Amino acid sequence: MNTDKLVEVVAGVLYNPQGEFLLSSRPAGKAYAGYWEFAGGKVETGETYLTALQREFKEELGIDVIQATPWLTKIHKYEHAHVHLHFYRIGARQWRGQLCAREQQSWCWQQPGKLTVTPMLPANAPILAALSIPTRMRGQFNTGFHTVSAQEPQLKILPYHSGIAAAVSIYAPANQLQYLAQQHPIDHIWAICSSREQWQQAQSAAAIIWPISSIDDIKLLLTLLQQEPSSVPVMVFQKKTGLTTPQPDWMNLGAHGIIHELE
Repeated sequence: MNTDKLVEVVAGVLYNPQGEFLLSSRPAGKAYAGYWEFAGGKVETGETYLTALQREFKEELGIDVIQATPWLTKIHKYEHAHVHLHFYRIGARQWRGQLCAREQQSWCWQQPGKLTVTPMLPANAPILAALSIPTRMRGQFNTGFHTVSAQEPQLKILPYHSGIAAAVSIYAPANQLQYLAQQHPIDHIWAICSSREQWQQAQSAAAIIWPISSIDDIKLLLTLLQQEPSSVPVMVFQKKTGLTTPQPDWMNLGAHGIIHELE
């Protein structure tokens, strides 16, 4: 039976040294038994999100999560529950132990953009899409950005212009998102943000681009990542402006990745 009470849930994207991520199947007796998902579960009373994540991975897969990086948040309404999902990324050096299916579930390693198992738990579709976005890109604001490493998903995004093909991933200011979504697939639009209002507008986009050209840009992004975690990947665009302030470790603070500006 569904309920309007929001249930706090944590889930982890666990990586191996080859850059693959782990999926596990829901065991018999649970809702959506047999569906594939990212390991995790409900946050118990008195737990932080991290301690809940550590407990769930120990109970389900027998491994110790040493560290985890906050990533995305999602709200999803199932027939049986209304959940607030907090996704973390767990790097290959942030866990230890031998994987063991303690709940008689199946598990397998997957590559971004090359899913080999089905069906997936409905709430995880946008997470899989987010994993297909590289963490390192570069380019110029007026001409577009592309993947840096051959080991990451290959992607190119272009500035929006009238008549651009619907299959092309584009970026445009967040305040144009609603208008552009009438002519271009929303899951192919990245939103450029520089304010709290634009951040909120961009939560239906495929990703956020946050340009950094001043200390104020850094401060506001730090505040938003902490106070209003994004439901879509955040790419920090580090512009060549002569800013001497050291950049925070954005990817350990909740950003998905970095875009470097070329000369």
